[in-house]
Amino acid sequence: MEDRLMFRAFQEFDLPFLDRLSTDPEALGPFEWPGFMDARARRKRWERDGYISPESTALAVVLSDGTVAGVASWREQHRGGPRGVCYQVGLALLPEYRGKGLGTAAHRWLVDHLFRFTTAHRLEALSDVANIAEQKVLERVGFKREGVLRGAVFLNGTWRDKVMYGLLREEAADHLA
Repeated sequence: MEDRLMFRAFQEFDLPFLDRLSTDPEALGPFEWPGFMDARARRKRWERDGYISPESTALAVVLSDGTVAGVASWREQHRGGPRGVCYQVGLALLPEYRGKGLGTAAHRWLVDHLFRFTTAHRLEALSDVANIAEQKVLERVGFKREGVLRGAVFLNGTWRDKVMYGLLREEAADHLA
């Protein structure tokens, strides 16, 4: 499955994809759609730093034919100690690419990339308590369920619980092979 995916920095011709994330409620799906926002906000971020910075990065998840299928992201989390040892990761695939194994492959790539090219000791992921498919993917790539953050996010008119997952560097090797 991994050979069907590539990851790269967003480029100018990807701006319509980024616009879709801000204007199409189906693009991010029911567990991530925050409501309509400034359609130019993602373009402005791209113009500022191309979505690559020490604090947060987002890359295009690209199929072998060049189609952008989603976005993989990480942002630094401060849990004490030195900077760059903990990142929160996220992945969003457009609806037409979900349920095909691409999410598992993309999460594996993301975990491998961060443990190979950063000083990360810990990766974290949050999942809506009802997003069972995402939770299965996280567990498949080695993340451990650590607890529930009650009423953590206001989404679609209600406060939603989030499940916290964590993966330590020494635990990752078994799931990347």
